[in-house]
Amino acid sequence: MLKIGVLGAGHLGKIHLKLIKEISAYQLCGFFDPDNDTAEKVSNELKIKKFNSLDELIDAVDVIDIVTPTLSHYECAEASIKKGKHLFIEKPLAYSIKEAEELVKMVKVAGIKAQVGHVERFNPAFIAAQETVLKPMFIESTRIAQYNPRGNDVSVVLDLMIHDIDIILSLVDSKVKQINASGVSIISDSPDIANARVEFENGYVANLTASRASLKNERKMRLFQKNSYITINFLDKKVAVYKIHELQGESTDPFSFVIDPGNGKKKKEIIYSTPKVPEINSIKHELTLFSESILNDTTPEVTIDDGFRSLKLAYEILEEINKSQEKVNLK
Repeated sequence: MLKIGVLGAGHLGKIHLKLIKEISAYQLCGFFDPDNDTAEKVSNELKIKKFNSLDELIDAVDVIDIVTPTLSHYECAEASIKKGKHLFIEKPLAYSIKEAEELVKMVKVAGIKAQVGHVERFNPAFIAAQETVLKPMFIESTRIAQYNPRGNDVSVVLDLMIHDIDIILSLVDSKVKQINASGVSIISDSPDIANARVEFENGYVANLTASRASLKNERKMRLFQKNSYITINFLDKKVAVYKIHELQGESTDPFSFVIDPGNGKKKKEIIYSTPKVPEINSIKHELTLFSESILNDTTPEVTIDDGFRSLKLAYEILEEINKSQEKVNLK
């Protein structure tokens, strides 16, 4: 059994604390939060020990789960790595590229396991979608949300869009060739709505939209590939798959749709299916798999290198947004 401690007892930290208690591979030793009033309240509510300092908690466990604001990720991770503790760290990996680079180096030197909390990789809808071989040539993602003060310590690109950036990079095995992006600051000092078009060297394209100033919540991704189209609804946990193939004879599927291209070409049939979506809790699933990677000495599902690549692309998108805003301001 792995002794684990949680850093941060805010909204997401409380969720982690509750779920870790349900995972048999972990022994939850306690948590630390620098806000003593918050720590007292959570400790009494969840009946979990609160530690008085960061170092005290780190010394008491084998695994550290960092669920603090992004600005403190580096400080907390550095202290944990230096003491050889396995590390689960919420996305984004760090506040800056420089910090992320240092963490990647430290993790490799220390020889510990580290996983970044890109939780949408474990969304049951995305898991179900992978029953179909996913090789999308064009990806369209929309992630919009009503305003929430939580997460506003970073831009919408690092807060929301980075979820889809991680998914896309896990699907497209190619280097980024070109980025076009724009964004607008509406409520906070950093972009609250952003759009990016990312072109890869292999010709694949991703179009991403993220907003935290919307009137509704939506988290969808559409994948277009040879002979199929897949939609993933991360919010409602639904998947739809449309496959097309040449029709041999007459269709026997009453729910299919037949296309006649004319000019003597064979008819094509579109078959619609909805893969069964597993009933799992995404956060609990990612934390469970991380424990298995430690106990079985295997590679974590979302490595620290994955987290770095997502952060790097996010900052490249932000750089393009800044360039577009500068052009507007010059007019």
